[in-house]
Amino acid sequence: MAARLLLCFALSPLAAAAIYRLDDNTGLGPEFDGIGGLSGGGATSRLLVNYQEPYRSQILDYLFKPNFGASLHILKVEIGGDAQTTDGTEPSHMHYEDDDNYFRGYEWWLMKEAKKRNPNIKLVGLPWAFPAWISGGANWPYVYPDRTAFYISSWIHGAKLYHNLDIDYVGIWNERSYDRKYIMLLRYTMDKMGLEQVKIIASDNLWEPISWSVLHTDLSDVVDIIGAHYPGTVSSSNARKTGKKLWSSEDYSTVNNDIGGGCWARILNQNYVNGNITSTIAWNLLASYYKELPFGQDGLMTADEPWSGHYEVQSPIWITAHTTQFTQPGWHYLKNVGHLKKGGSYVALTDGKGNLTIIVETMSHDHSVCIRPPLPPFKVFQQNVTFQLQGSFKQIETLKVWYTKFDFFKNSSKFFSQHSDIKVVNGAFSMPVGVDEIWTMTTISTGKRGTVPQPPPSRSFPKDYEDDFNVKIPPFSEAPNFADQTGVFEYFINYNEPGDHVFTLRQVVTERPITWASDADQTISVIGDYKWQDVNITCDVLIETANTGGVFIAGRVNKGGELIRHAEGLYYWIFADGKYKVTNDLPGKTVLASGKSGTRAWKWHTLTLRIQGDSAYGLLNGYPLWKDVRVAHPQNGWAAIGTHGFELAQFDNFHVQAG
Repeated sequence: MAARLLLCFALSPLAAAAIYRLDDNTGLGPEFDGIGGLSGGGATSRLLVNYQEPYRSQILDYLFKPNFGASLHILKVEIGGDAQTTDGTEPSHMHYEDDDNYFRGYEWWLMKEAKKRNPNIKLVGLPWAFPAWISGGANWPYVYPDRTAFYISSWIHGAKLYHNLDIDYVGIWNERSYDRKYIMLLRYTMDKMGLEQVKIIASDNLWEPISWSVLHTDLSDVVDIIGAHYPGTVSSSNARKTGKKLWSSEDYSTVNNDIGGGCWARILNQNYVNGNITSTIAWNLLASYYKELPFGQDGLMTADEPWSGHYEVQSPIWITAHTTQFTQPGWHYLKNVGHLKKGGSYVALTDGKGNLTIIVETMSHDHSVCIRPPLPPFKVFQQNVTFQLQGSFKQIETLKVWYTKFDFFKNSSKFFSQHSDIKVVNGAFSMPVGVDEIWTMTTISTGKRGTVPQPPPSRSFPKDYEDDFNVKIPPFSEAPNFADQTGVFEYFINYNEPGDHVFTLRQVVTERPITWASDADQTISVIGDYKWQDVNITCDVLIETANTGGVFIAGRVNKGGELIRHAEGLYYWIFADGKYKVTNDLPGKTVLASGKSGTRAWKWHTLTLRIQGDSAYGLLNGYPLWKDVRVAHPQNGWAAIGTHGFELAQFDNFHVQAG
């Protein structure tokens, strides 16, 4: 191996090597638009904000800091719409038509942290869901397209007005139908609000039918980029005919083990080689949500333990660095790039000022399978390659070298290590390339593998956890560690409350949003350790809807994300009509106990739920209300709070004890 890595060869020792010419004499290829990560779709960065320093800043550095880790060029975020969008809900900046708040959630904060580290990072916004007022109750955002255009443009304008953030690109509706009239109105509205610089990506779904529409309608005048999801490294004929830039505006979505890293390495090169795709954005940026939710650990790295400070920097971070640390948006691909003769691919990019970066990947089929689409069979072999530098590159004498070797057999992979410079002799260099490797050869000398002290060891969620929500000026609108699955739970101040409940957590969505996933008909926020079995949960609750309102606390909640409608567990409900019930499911159809409670709206009540083994009991205001309810299943799950429907309700003094 040591002899292989000297890389100081002229052509003669490896005369049998395949020759690949890199030449700018005939002009350059398409402009490179960058590599990015996606926060949202949904709530994928939820736990990040709860990390204490220095760990939170370390995580952010690995994602965004130039010449440190992933050094991302693009940050794409969800424009929150109050609805479930894969792993949770993200709050809207306009819950209601007369509501304006540009400080909800954490995406504003995340964009500012990214900009703080890299002022040149590009920002993208895309909605998954919309608040109900947009459509007057219909589950369709194009009923009143002028409203929707105003709503999205207001988010972009608010980013600048309140956070000094310039949004560079905006999308239409994630993986759902587009509407020609709406897209035209969006362009018109943005221009009218002074947002002419914001470019439109359409349609964050498949290549078709948007490419046909851009070819044959006036959408060609307003759509700047054709964005497709999980394209399998290919683009459609119509998409290429449009002459628009082609992006894989969502890709990857694969567990961040080494096979996930291999997937990412392969598509970063081959999206351009096969599909002429000039930007690739990973879903998701950071796996910072409870790992038992859908698509657990599908981020470029993992940070899902703010209570311990533990996080993990996995291979996709270093695979990203092979490209991002040695290129920038605005560089250009060379025309003559492609596949290696014995498998794998190579791309080359230049800034047009003499710099050159070459990235080679040789990922084998079984070690680079992405979650979607299916990967056709192919083979990769060890091989010798020669790169012949021509045109302006013929003057290059040495190249810096960065190297990754996946070892799937001895678990001794090496990621993003710097090797000795390559000597370029007579405009050429040769090198042996093995299987499951990534190589970067570059004139850029600023690359660095960032390091920080080892983060704390992994630790389970605290078995004794409480929150009184007494935060006068909360840094974020949501309480730590609660993960909203339907509805939005925000810090709230009862200015007229004379008692102990001035500062509370309030569910604020009062009408079912325009949904993207199958939201529940109840609102719910989960918290804790999915492995919890025996729990004691206590919470003060306030129903704000007379007659029909209701709230619950729950344990052993076994589903979340897109599956939240089907969540089982043990749910203890009280209602404004003076009744209670205990159910085995969130919809409340499997009733285990019920009766009179004397509860009513606008009066604080204390609920206590105790689950031990296969039985449970409940207290109301410290007194037994029901007991000896048998819990056959599930055996474990999160704790939760929630409401009977989309209604206002408050929660205070939450306390859970497990074990």
